[in-house]
Parts: sequence; C-alpha cells; structure tokens
Amino acid sequence: MPTHEPGRHATGPSLEQILGLIAPGMLDVVVAPRGTAVPVAAVALHDPGEEREDGTWSATGLILLVVGVEVASPEAVDVLRAADRAGAAAVVMRRGGRGPRAALVEAAGRGRTALLARRPGQGWTEVLGGLRTALAYSAPPGADGAAGVAGLRLGDLSGLANTVADLVGGAITIEDPQSRVLAYSRLDHEPDPMRRLTILGQEVPRWRVVELRESGFFQALWSSEDVVRLPADARYAERLVIAVRHGPEVLGSIWAAVDGRPLAEDAAAALRTAARAAVPHLSHHQTWGRAAARAREDAVHALLKGDVRAAHEAGVATDRPYAVMVAEAYDGHEGHHGYDGHDEYGEQAGSALTAGQRVLDVLALQAAAYRPGCVTARSGRRLYVLVPAGDGETGPARTLLATARSVPRGVVLAGAGPVAAALSGLPASRETAELVVRVLRERAGGRPAGEVVSAVAAYDEVVPETTVLRLLDRVEPVWGSLSGPVHAMVEHDRAHGSAYGDSVAAYLDASCDTGTAARRLNVHPNTLRYRLRRARELFGVDPADPAVRLLAEIGLRLAARRPPGNVGR
Repeated sequence: MPTHEPGRHATGPSLEQILGLIAPGMLDVVVAPRGTAVPVAAVALHDPGEEREDGTWSATGLILLVVGVEVASPEAVDVLRAADRAGAAAVVMRRGGRGPRAALVEAAGRGRTALLARRPGQGWTEVLGGLRTALAYSAPPGADGAAGVAGLRLGDLSGLANTVADLVGGAITIEDPQSRVLAYSRLDHEPDPMRRLTILGQEVPRWRVVELRESGFFQALWSSEDVVRLPADARYAERLVIAVRHGPEVLGSIWAAVDGRPLAEDAAAALRTAARAAVPHLSHHQTWGRAAARAREDAVHALLKGDVRAAHEAGVATDRPYAVMVAEAYDGHEGHHGYDGHDEYGEQAGSALTAGQRVLDVLALQAAAYRPGCVTARSGRRLYVLVPAGDGETGPARTLLATARSVPRGVVLAGAGPVAAALSGLPASRETAELVVRVLRERAGGRPAGEVVSAVAAYDEVVPETTVLRLLDRVEPVWGSLSGPVHAMVEHDRAHGSAYGDSVAAYLDASCDTGTAARRLNVHPNTLRYRLRRARELFGVDPADPAVRLLAEIGLRLAARRPPGNVGR
C-alpha cells in the first residue's frame, strides 16, 4: 500500500494562513502534529466510501472535509489514518456534543495530518466556501493576473471598488446577483441619475431591473464570461459590466460607468482582471459576512432574552440606556391577518411574506441611519431595534414608521417599550413593545385586510389596553378548563356558524347601545335585539347581569384569539 508523505509535493499558502482568514469560531484545531505551517494545495469534500480499495488514492496537500463523520464516531480513526496515508494536510470532521475520542486524538498525534473540528452551528457549505475563499485570496500575487488589485484586505469591497475605478478610469459599483449594492467607488464627479438612485437606495431601482431583464441584458451578462457593454442612451451614460464567477456560481457583478471622462482604452481588460481578483472578496462577503451578521443577530436575540454577556458581540454599549422597538411588517393586501401573535419569542421565522420582508429591509436600513448605536435583529415578520435612549420612547418608532409608509403596499405595526436603564431591563422593554404591537393588531382586527394601515404607539399611550392583555394572558389557561353560559355560546357559534357571540361582543363594546352596535355589525337594530334575546334564552347570557357581562367580556375576547377548532384551548 503506497504511502504519501504529506506536503512533499504540495505548494501553496500555509494552513495557518488559511485558518487566519476564515470566520472566527468556524473551525477548531484539535491536533496539529506538524504545526500549522504545512502548505495547502486545495480544499475538497471527502467521502470515505469512495476510497480505492488498494489505497492508491492521493490527497497530497488537501484539506479534506469529511461530511457525515463526527469526531466521536467509531470510524473517525480509520478515516483519519487513511487521509494521513494519502498525504492530506488536514481533515475536518464535525465536532458534535461529546468531543473527540481519546483514540482519535492519539492517532492524530502519531500521524502527520492535522485534525480540525467544525463547530456546532456552522454549515458545511459555509466551511467549504470560507476555506476556498481564503485559499484563493492567499494565492501568490499575480497568480491570477490580478496583481493590480493585490494587497487589499480580504473582504474590502470598498477598497476594491476604488482600486478598480483607478484602473478603469470610471465610476465602479459592485453588486450582488440580486442587484443590491455591495460597494461603490468614491464620488469624484456628480453621478448620473441612475448611479445616484442606485447608491442612495443601496440597490438598482426595481423598475430598472425589470427593464434590463426584459431587454435581455441580464441574460447576456449572466451567460457571458466577458465584459458586456450597456450602450449610453438619452438618460444614462455608457456602462461596462462583467459577472464575477467562482466556478459555475455567479457571485455578483462589477459595473463601470463614465465618470466625467471617457473610460480608459484598456477598461475592458482591467475589468476582466478585476473580476478575477474580486472572487475571494465576494466569496468572503458571502461566507464571512453572512456568518458575522447571523452571529450578531443571535447575540441581539440573546441580549433581548436577558443574556447581558452577549452585549459586546451584539455591538451594544454596556453603560447606556436603551429602548426596544418592535415592528411587524405585512403585505398591504394581507394586513395583520394570518398571524396570531402568540408564538414564543424568536420562533416566528419563515412566516413573513416577501413584501413584508422588503419593508423590514427598509426599516433595518433606516434604523442603522437613525442614530449611532442602533442595532437590529430579525425574527420572521418582526424586526427588533435596540435604540440608545435620547429623545423619548416614541421618537425611534415614529421615525421608522415614516420610512415604512414610503414602501408600496407595506403595512407596519410598531411598538416602543420603555427605556431600560440597564441591559438587564431589555427583556422587559421587549415584552412591553410586543404587547403594544398586539394592541395595535387587535385594533386593526375589525378592519378588512385591504384597509389595515400602519400604526405606531409607545407603551404609555396604551397602558389600559396592555394591562387588559396581560390579565387575559393570565386568565386564558384557567378559562379553558371552565364551563358556563359564555362557553356554551362560543361553542355553539363555532359548531353552527351563528353570530350570537359577535352580537353580544358588539353590544358590550358599544356600551349596551343597540343602535351603535347594530351599525357596527351592519344589521338592523331589531335583528340585533333578536340575537340578544336568543342568547339569553339558549345559553343564559344576559348582558344586564353584571357577573355574566364580566364573563362575556373575558370569554369573547379570549375566543377572538383562537382560530376555529381550538375551543377551550
């Protein structure tokens, strides 16, 4: 069985360099018998079941990602030894909850291949992308023909845009595949209207995206590996565009526009060079940027649940008071319907609609610009904003609401909690802000979906209603175990589709004014009187009885919370 000496023929950056460029906390070095100065040639996925039976496969200088094998699994030792015989620079396995077995650590110490563990919470896709990005970035200067943009810090997209602008002689915008702006070069001249709109909106205007898609420009761009020209017209200057590719994957695009002077003669060649140089930077943005953003959001959520140790990672100062604002975003045609608001904190993920997500994107951007120190975290259709206290509790919410109203079809219900003098008070501020949003949602409950409008309030504006919600939350578990006239009426309505409960509720809400209640129900007063009389005859629900009236207020409010089929829940 041939034995390959690890690193004998491998060339490339060291394992230490690679590990220094990936996101912190992605991988742990368990054992590195030769240290981390060993060269790395490439990164590859490894399936132990595909090894040749005669052991002649070679992995010289490779970092092997062994998907499906945990450091505590019985086969881990055999996998490591086989990779060591094949000359692998390192092997990455999933850590799991128990950590590596002693036999695995001992085997790694006797070999020459480093043993790395993927931390919980890190996906294999992210690890593969991070390692490949680091390897591409660590290639020798000029190896990819991109020496002109060498020396930039990995992920420095703004620096890349400015460097490419100097090479091309124009204004540069770097965009992701969804036409969102990732970076742009400095503004030496007044930009044309499209560049101004794109920079201010942090993305290409939607109507322009549709225009370019329908004209076939995007199809030409994404299917070409060369520079594509977008000719000037009466509105906008000429653009040269090239897609940035990593193998078959399109990472984004680089746009060069005339910036007060003609583009350089070799602008197209410079863009080709820039597209190659941009690969590790955009890959880094995808992997590191997403990982960092997720870690920051996780820290904000932990802080909102009471873990003050997460303040540093969340970017929150420990010596400042903060108020929590909660915003729920909806499609304007959907309104608040379809969301009962009773999910546990942080468990609404996946419930938001596309239009609602767009509203949250705008709100998050506005929050970042509202005041230094604002941090945000998403959860389903909700956006949580921690705002450093300054000009009162409603200021942040009302400022963000003004922005949300500019988004077509967007509906926002935003609530601001009280200022927390210490970070330990943030969970209470968050819970209060969520209560305010529930009040606003209930206020909107009687409106058709298409008529629901954005609303905002601070806790001190809705104290009575939030107090009622708190009481009902306490009563609800007990109410479900009881029985009585109101229970019987609610169950009858659910079983037969009758409207006795709605009629009694409207009558009570109108302070027992039959005319007002009938108008709200859009029925004749005599119809309402008949329903009230039948509610007394059938179920014993008599609004004139103070005890029954109180029970009806409680029971009908609770019944309105539950979807059909959850009677007594």
